[in-house]
Amino acid sequence: MRLVIVGDTLLDRDVQGTVTRIAPDAPAPVLDEESTRERPGGAGLAALLAAAQGHEVSLVTALAADAAGARLSELLTAAGIKVYALSLPGSTPEKVRLRASGQVLLRLDRGGPPQPPGDAPIAVLEVVRDASAILVSDYGRGMARHPVLRAAIEEAKAPVVWDPHPNGPPPVPNARLVTPNEAEARRLSGDAGNGSGLSTAQRTGHLLRQRWKAGAVVVTRGAQGAVLCQGTPAPLVVPVPATSGGDTCGAGDAFATAATIALARGALVSEAVTEAVAAASRYVAGPDGLPVMREEAAREQAGRLADAVRARGGTVVATGGCFDLLHTGHLATLRAARDLGDCLIVCLNSDDSVRRLKGAGRPLTRQDDRGRLLAALDCVDAVVVFDEPTPEPVLTWLRPDVWVKGGDYDTVPEAGVVERWGGQTVIVPYLDGRSTTRTIAEARRR
Repeated sequence: MRLVIVGDTLLDRDVQGTVTRIAPDAPAPVLDEESTRERPGGAGLAALLAAAQGHEVSLVTALAADAAGARLSELLTAAGIKVYALSLPGSTPEKVRLRASGQVLLRLDRGGPPQPPGDAPIAVLEVVRDASAILVSDYGRGMARHPVLRAAIEEAKAPVVWDPHPNGPPPVPNARLVTPNEAEARRLSGDAGNGSGLSTAQRTGHLLRQRWKAGAVVVTRGAQGAVLCQGTPAPLVVPVPATSGGDTCGAGDAFATAATIALARGALVSEAVTEAVAAASRYVAGPDGLPVMREEAAREQAGRLADAVRARGGTVVATGGCFDLLHTGHLATLRAARDLGDCLIVCLNSDDSVRRLKGAGRPLTRQDDRGRLLAALDCVDAVVVFDEPTPEPVLTWLRPDVWVKGGDYDTVPEAGVVERWGGQTVIVPYLDGRSTTRTIAEARRR
């Protein structure tokens, strides 16, 4: 499966800090910076989300020859994304968010007004032609208006998902799915009528589908789910599986990316929208929606927990593993580990780490779901995801008093690491006959 994402890429930078005072020379809060995190935004975020699921991703975008463009190229390439960058006059756009206590205090935009990108080389047109599915992630900065790219997308045989922007052009005709949010649908359709949100979404969705000659238009409504308008008068209303008060920035990218992936493997549009609603909900439920960002937030939480337990003279216990299919053997190990101290932190192998350890086809359960299942257990106090081949880096940072391994081991490679800070390693037995590998093998025989 080859996914091609076409659109405007921005450099997103989140500056996290605390506010304890007002500036003496102006009525403005003073943010004491604690950390800064950078990630690709716009079409770059969509590419990052798709690549994080193990798909082959090509990103067709425009980058300027500046520091922000170089940083984006570095981040995207490191994620395994093939970047086809058209020249961009001026500056690469940046969005800087100043945050404190989970709230955005100020957003600073850099890059100036949109500039038309340069010529599209033959290689770009070939990658669009050979795509399994195409996502156009329009952020209103010119990529979606590129005449040669538009012609190539219109001629492509792959399904096209178009995530529109009010300042951008209309989708190419016969796009399989167009994904405006409720506010965008109203603005793009010129609809200023009254009525409930559902009736407005249905009305604007059908109007835009006819105007754009699209296969379907889905109007996303945040916590109210999505309304899919196809050829029939009655829309399909897809509810959100779970609501969350998390950060919604980027949820639209998560939605459009998931829909594109589903269509690439042959799903019906209705199935793709249902999967996309669930994916956007998972995204909002996490601190930032990206595995690396979730890992950083989880480590911060686990670190605070460990410090608090040690401060009151308690014992910090940690264990690790893939936990691909959670079973009673895992539960017995986790409960035994928790009984050894005052908190239990689980070091969880990331999807990529499991793949390297277990081979193709594993994990069966993605790391987000594995982490949530573990965190829901009363014997688990925190979950930290790690991507390295061994948990040694996270152990060195976490420094647990007790490191627990489940199973029958003569030696534990991490024991020497744990000894460096005076910790000890303990082995607890698995329940006989319980293992993920055995469970998978038995299921395949039936």
